[in-house]
Amino acid sequence: MGKQRKTIQSIAKRFQVTKGGKVVKLKDSKNHFNAKSSGSQKRNRRRDLTLAKTDAKVIKQII
Repeated sequence: MGKQRKTIQSIAKRFQVTKGGKVVKLKDSKNHFNAKSSGSQKRNRRRDLTLAKTDAKVIKQII
């Protein structure tokens, strides 16, 4: 049997695996300095970001 990796907590806090197996993360740049960005940019940041399959495969191994 192969050795099991330890979970990297900093990555586990930033990403979530959905019920369907997709890896989702919150969009960045939401904390401050939002007054200068347009309304459409602010609205787009509300949505979560789904990772591509190749990136999701790596994140799932780490989590």
